[in-house]
Amino acid sequence: MIVLAVLFAVLGAASNAVGTAFQRKAASTVDQGGGLRLLLALARQPAWSIGIAGVLGAAVFQAMALVNGPMALVQPLFILELPFALLVAVPLLHRRLSSDAWWAVGGVVGGLAVLLASAAPSGMQHQAPMDRWIPVVACALGAMAAAVAAARSSSSPLFRAAALAAAAAIGYALTAALLKSATARLADAGLPAFLTTWQTYGFALTGVAALLLLENALQAGPLVASQPALTIGDAAVSLLLGVVLFDETIRTGWWLLPEVLGALLILWGVRRLTRVVPHLIDVLK
Repeated sequence: MIVLAVLFAVLGAASNAVGTAFQRKAASTVDQGGGLRLLLALARQPAWSIGIAGVLGAAVFQAMALVNGPMALVQPLFILELPFALLVAVPLLHRRLSSDAWWAVGGVVGGLAVLLASAAPSGMQHQAPMDRWIPVVACALGAMAAAVAAARSSSSPLFRAAALAAAAAIGYALTAALLKSATARLADAGLPAFLTTWQTYGFALTGVAALLLLENALQAGPLVASQPALTIGDAAVSLLLGVVLFDETIRTGWWLLPEVLGALLILWGVRRLTRVVPHLIDVLK
């Protein structure tokens, strides 16, 4: 089960990398703006359609991964999306990666391996009682609203991109939690149960909201501001939701030291990669 969860999560990260690259291309070709006007403008871009196909494929792989493993394991594996995005873009340039880029890729992959090996996430509970869901959903939506409000009040492209990406990260983590619960209902009781559980409609709504926030984050500022907030935020919030909602566990005590070191290595690698990826994605324009 855990092996399947890892496999599907890695496939999901790869699919999402393709989606993100082409969404970035589409977002860079439309006029400044936000909200539904941005979404309607993007819908007319062929690159955006390719990006959405990648995102939908990632959602299917993500659902399959969440059924087979804990959120605290599955969601951090989506950090691999950024190295995959780099590897997708490189062949289009007909170039070789620089040594700096390879070191950054190694930092992300190595840091993730250290983090997950140290934390050893476990737990196979798929459902949570409403007395957990209500405060979790309220806090998540409140945090997203606060991040959006902060972005709207700032004139800094770096801050706006980071704040909107953080809101998207929270939305994606909440979507993953709802998806895990709804997919488990589908696996246990079939399609009627899936269509009648509130989590199904919850993950659809939060998923659309997170996607819209991501599109605005990509347009608001450079990738170096939005990608770390999105990548690290999604993994961190997902790990927290797995523990709070589904009683998942991670190792603590002295294991916290290598966990922190792994997280710092990931952050270093992500920041280095965000300085390489924008130049490579330019070839998609």
